[in-house]
Amino acid sequence: MFDYNSVLTEFQPLQHWQPWFQLSSPCVWEDLAIFLQLTFLGCMLVRFVQKRASLSWIRRSIITEKGANKCPAEKPPLFGVNLGFLYRATILCCILILATHALILLILLTKGNRGNCRSTQSVIFAEITQAISWSVALVVILNFQKTRSVKLPWVLRVWWVCSFFQSAIRTALDVHSVLTSHMFPGGEKYAHFLSLLACTCLSGISVRGTTGLSFSSSSITEPLLNSTTEKHAEIKRESLYGRATILQLITFSWLNPLFAVGIKKPLEQDEIPDVDVKDSAEFLSCSFDEKLNFVKERNGFQNVSIYKTIFLFIRRKAAINASFAVITAAVSYVGPYLIDDFVKFLSGKKQHSLESGYILAAAFLSAKMVETVAQRQWIFGARQLGLRLRAALISHIYKKGLHLSSQSRQSHSSGEIINYMSVDIQRVTDFSWYLNIIWMLPIQISLAIYILHMNLGLGSLAGLAATAMIMMCNIPITRIQKRIQSKIMEAKDERMKTTSEVLRNMKTLKLQAWDTHYLHKLESLRKTEYNWLWKSLRLSAISAFIFWGAPTFISVVTFGSCILMGIPLTAGRVLSALATFRMLQDPIFNLPDLLSVLAQAKVSIDRVALYLQEDEIPLDAVEFVPRSEAEFEIEIESGKFSWDPDSKFSTLSGIQLMVKSGMKVAICGTVGSGKSSLLSCILGEIPKLYGTVKICGTKAYVPQSPWILTGNIRENILFGNSFDSAKYEKTIQACALTKDFELFSCGDLTEIGERGINMSGGQKQRIQIARAVYQDADIYLLDDPFSAVDAHTGTQLFKDCLMGILKDKTILYVTHQVEFLPAADLILVMKNGRIAQAGRFEELLQQNIGFEVLVGAHSEALESILTAENSSRTFQTHKRIIMESSNNNETDKDTGGKAQLENGTRHDSEQNLCEEIIAKEGRITQDEERERGSIGREVYWAYLSAVRGGVFVPIIIVAQSLFQILQVSSNYWMAWACPPTVGTEPVVGMHFLFLIYILLSVGSSLCVLLRAMLIASTGLLTAQKLFTNMLHSVFHAPMSFFDSTPSGRILNRASTDQSVLDLEMAAKLGWCAFSIIQILGAIAVMSQAAWQVFVLFIPVTGICIWYQQYYVPTARELARLSGIQRAPILHHFAESLSGAATIRAFGHEERFTRANLGLIDNHSRPWFHNVSAMEWLSFRLNLLSNFMFAFSLVLLVSLPEGIINPSIAGLAVTYGLNLNVLQASVIWNICNAENKIISVERILQYSKITSEAPFVIEGCTPPSSWPTVGTICFKNLKVRYAEHLPSVLKNITCTFPGKKKIGVVGRTGSGKSTLIQAIFRTVEPSEGTIRIDDVDICQIGLHDLRARLSIIPQDPTMFEGTVRGNLDPLGKYSDTEIWEALDKCQLGDLVRAKEKKLDSTVAENGENWSAGQRQLFCLGRALLKRSNILVLDEATASVDSATDGTIQKIIRQEFKDCTVVTIAHRIHTVIDSDLVLVLSEGRVLEYDTPSNLLEREHSSFSKLIKEYSLRSQSFNSLANSQSTTCIP
Repeated sequence: MFDYNSVLTEFQPLQHWQPWFQLSSPCVWEDLAIFLQLTFLGCMLVRFVQKRASLSWIRRSIITEKGANKCPAEKPPLFGVNLGFLYRATILCCILILATHALILLILLTKGNRGNCRSTQSVIFAEITQAISWSVALVVILNFQKTRSVKLPWVLRVWWVCSFFQSAIRTALDVHSVLTSHMFPGGEKYAHFLSLLACTCLSGISVRGTTGLSFSSSSITEPLLNSTTEKHAEIKRESLYGRATILQLITFSWLNPLFAVGIKKPLEQDEIPDVDVKDSAEFLSCSFDEKLNFVKERNGFQNVSIYKTIFLFIRRKAAINASFAVITAAVSYVGPYLIDDFVKFLSGKKQHSLESGYILAAAFLSAKMVETVAQRQWIFGARQLGLRLRAALISHIYKKGLHLSSQSRQSHSSGEIINYMSVDIQRVTDFSWYLNIIWMLPIQISLAIYILHMNLGLGSLAGLAATAMIMMCNIPITRIQKRIQSKIMEAKDERMKTTSEVLRNMKTLKLQAWDTHYLHKLESLRKTEYNWLWKSLRLSAISAFIFWGAPTFISVVTFGSCILMGIPLTAGRVLSALATFRMLQDPIFNLPDLLSVLAQAKVSIDRVALYLQEDEIPLDAVEFVPRSEAEFEIEIESGKFSWDPDSKFSTLSGIQLMVKSGMKVAICGTVGSGKSSLLSCILGEIPKLYGTVKICGTKAYVPQSPWILTGNIRENILFGNSFDSAKYEKTIQACALTKDFELFSCGDLTEIGERGINMSGGQKQRIQIARAVYQDADIYLLDDPFSAVDAHTGTQLFKDCLMGILKDKTILYVTHQVEFLPAADLILVMKNGRIAQAGRFEELLQQNIGFEVLVGAHSEALESILTAENSSRTFQTHKRIIMESSNNNETDKDTGGKAQLENGTRHDSEQNLCEEIIAKEGRITQDEERERGSIGREVYWAYLSAVRGGVFVPIIIVAQSLFQILQVSSNYWMAWACPPTVGTEPVVGMHFLFLIYILLSVGSSLCVLLRAMLIASTGLLTAQKLFTNMLHSVFHAPMSFFDSTPSGRILNRASTDQSVLDLEMAAKLGWCAFSIIQILGAIAVMSQAAWQVFVLFIPVTGICIWYQQYYVPTARELARLSGIQRAPILHHFAESLSGAATIRAFGHEERFTRANLGLIDNHSRPWFHNVSAMEWLSFRLNLLSNFMFAFSLVLLVSLPEGIINPSIAGLAVTYGLNLNVLQASVIWNICNAENKIISVERILQYSKITSEAPFVIEGCTPPSSWPTVGTICFKNLKVRYAEHLPSVLKNITCTFPGKKKIGVVGRTGSGKSTLIQAIFRTVEPSEGTIRIDDVDICQIGLHDLRARLSIIPQDPTMFEGTVRGNLDPLGKYSDTEIWEALDKCQLGDLVRAKEKKLDSTVAENGENWSAGQRQLFCLGRALLKRSNILVLDEATASVDSATDGTIQKIIRQEFKDCTVVTIAHRIHTVIDSDLVLVLSEGRVLEYDTPSNLLEREHSSFSKLIKEYSLRSQSFNSLANSQSTTCIP
């Protein structure tokens, strides 16, 4: 039988408690158990009485109400009950505990009392009360289903936690009893252990606070859409953080409702609560504005305003965070300070009371609890501060982008500005987290030196010197790192700029077969970035080696100095010093990261500051005059303007213009004469050198290149205005959009793709004209609005829109089509940046000083049409009798064809996917791909095995394991070999002790060096391989992918996600393994001192794993949503930048800014709750670790002297001090890695895009001279954009003879450009063949095909760089050949006039060249390429009639022996073709020579000719009446 008195005798420190134990202790636990159970039962009784009383009162009130209303009571709705895992676990645990108490009671009744308490009645009564209590608890839990309880009663939760502590202490005493008595444990002790496991589970459930039940209403009478559901949806979006209590803020339990949703199903964006008002983008943007204005007013120094502004903006929140950080740093050193005392206590328990041991344990625990709370608060606060800073800076970068001057815009490309938003702002955000380390560092070092001085005296000075020496190493490392970071950002900017440009112009690259060249260019830019990244990571690896080895180096220097100075090294002093060095490792380890982040943040803030200080469009560029004071609506006096203010040549000069209300002003002139610049000076876009510009009224602007927003058509037309159905109908009728809408299944709700990709050029132009018309402005500025539409549509637009719905408005319109000039009240003829002529049409013809050149060119074109038409009619008269029957048949057919042409207008199939949009309910751009559920193992495996099959991974793990083993061994050696007290003789000599310690320390440091270098090199190689795979996959993707994928999604992966792979991913995954290895080392050391700690460690680890599994589903979806919500910010910003002039013209800057703020909040919501969820988990894991550490301390204090070596126990405590950090870091690192691995997942998504056909097919390469003739044969050609969609081209069978000119005409949407796409195979034939010179083009590689063909596209594209690079990007031609091509396309003199000649700058998108000049550059490319097949796709839409005539002559002359396929709206460009193909709804309507087609009066081609000639009839008669004046 176990005798407790014998234990007291052996366990000397407890002897002073012996009298008390003899009186009351033997039954103290039984008495405590009885008290606890009676208290619980009393509370439950009170709760039961209260509920019964409230129920009876409710019933009485219902009966009274029923009697008054005399109406039948409604049947309560039925509820379906879902029994969750927690509920089932609760019942199981209660049954298990009830069974254990029943078992113990049975043992007591059969075998008698064998415990410590001599009062059998007390023992039996304690077990009976516990059995009753657990029975009551079980009944209450089962009753939850009836009461539909979701929350646990607080009485039950408190009782379960108390039961856990009672059971843990009882089990610990049982273990103690077994160890000291050397007796085999009885059945009751096993029952106590089982009870502990169940109580541990219940305590975890009590912390959770929910029953695990969920209820679903199954009432068939309940309305499907009730107001309560809607109200709940609104409430759910409230800020959980904003209405949290102080206790919830400390414990992060305000997140519990979000976890309750996330554990049941994948979270959606709408289910994430809002951020607090103070974290909203609008509030933060306004606050940042106030601080910025305050700084500017106060000091006027813009160079430093951004730093001062950020300081003022964050100072209050940063100060609160700093106070928490300082508290964390201070209390973290309580443990090392107390270790020496703890070792002394363990070494001399006889000299110390047991109270002092428990007080020491309580001090350890208290310090760890304060540290946990303070640490979690400062880390959360730092993340929150980063969110605020990011939101404020992004909003200001966006607002700046809307107001940048033209010159500033040219110095910052879209790619660079997107980098500011994504990469630079992220680095500034990261710095906000590291900011607190600046305050913590001096406190941590000071406390460390103080503790060392307390233990080692003057030896601490050596430690201080070693610490200072290591920190001095940071100075050169930081300088080099800062320089490297600048280079990395420059390289990244260049890569992102080129990537953005490539994605924007991918269609041109594919048509010209330049995609491989630009792929190699991007790979070259990435290689430059890779080289700088490797230098940075290599330096970081060396830093990691230095600073991981820093504690070892400091300890070697310190202990060596102590030995030299004769300072005795006892176990307590050594362990205290080692614990201090381990604590010191944290600030020293963070120092290189701090300095690296500081360097990165400095570079990024400087870049952002430089951008925010760029010039904006001056507010006084245009003076707005009240209508009461204005004589003219537009007035320009002595205006001189220049796009480049520093240039000696101005863009516009001597501008005098006065326009009265209601006037129609036409602006014409040759290419590059300043027409668009004149409109820009009225808008205030072009820098004003001197003069005044006055405007009276609101204005609307239609740019030459259509700017269409992603969204549906109606949103583009309304442009932020309210919907007025009558006004809207009038607008779309005037803009000839009614028929287009009829053919869309979703009508005007059909979604437009990025940059209007799924609309034809004519449709985009009419949509933006409708947008301007709907604004109902006073002044309309239209830049060549008719260039992209056919003759019929252009006439309708001019008649119904300009001269109809806008007849009372002031309109300035640029046009190259002379037939629209006679109706103008004033015509301005531009020449060399001046208004060369001004007047009405008749007046200008009489002046005879230049205007007649434009008119003459148009007259010649019209004359060619009339001549062809008249000659055909004459020929037709002679053959009427012979051809009568044939003509009658053809008339019927052609009339039907005409009806098809007129009534079958549909959107241009070439711009893709009309039917696909219909199939997707009006959407082409679908929501971004988002994986759901857990991240698959294949993602991890793909990352780990990307480089050499993952061979380096086990080497890295072995290196870290060796480091941990050697480090633990060195510490264990010092603890074991050093004497416990000053007077004790050491086990080995101090010199031998020190030598072994140095060898072990050096070995561990070398392992760190190996691991750090392998992590850096393997991680970067993996990132490079994944980037290359994604890049090749994107470049090989078909055009349909780019049509339906916003470039922001690709850019987001290429910038933000790629940065994660470059710099973070390898380290995050590495730390998962490293933290597990570290905690295994700590547990191994602790188990040497007190293996009993495993009794608690196993259930605590189980709870940690449960928490991690509960946390991950919610956090994973939050991380995914956060990544997805980044792309809309970048996409919206890119769209806004490209249309900034239009936004400013309409005065909608504020609306677009609000939209940007909304997108920022959409990203902030999942991001904020994701970082909060991480703190929620960390807080709970830290608490569990703290209690486990406290348990081990209590165990060490309670164990009798002699069982454990005090030195080893002290070593266990030094490792136990970090146990909470280590245990939390394991789960934290796993969760963090899973969040970051999403970037790998997203990049892998775009590495598996379905590829288009191969660029080159071995064995199927055509001859080098192919095509020699240029014959194109179509046979039964069918084209569709997807397998499930109908054909766009239907059974096209015809042949384009070689070396002939073929014109392709038809209404908008007839399939003209789809035919061209089929020739270039940007869309593959679904049936039939296309053969060029008897070679089936589908059997050869895409580059072999596209490189042998030439095309001048409808949308002229230029790339940022030089003139030479735009004409000859592949470097195939000599300067002489390039100059010859420039002369032929009328650009030679213009380029020669520039200082750099062929190296003259081309800005992004060619913005420093006019649209007409860009079109001529495209002609120059074709002239250089000299292919035997040339395709012109509306190639002269943006040039004037005179230049058009010149281009047609050049093409006829230079390509006389080539096959030329021309698609044109200007009929005169195809009238001299050898053959004309007329298409309608994807079918061949007519195909013959122009003369044969014109012979038939009712042919579709004849009717197109008539339309064009009739439209010009008024002009023609006027021109003829003035012919005498025109002839000199």
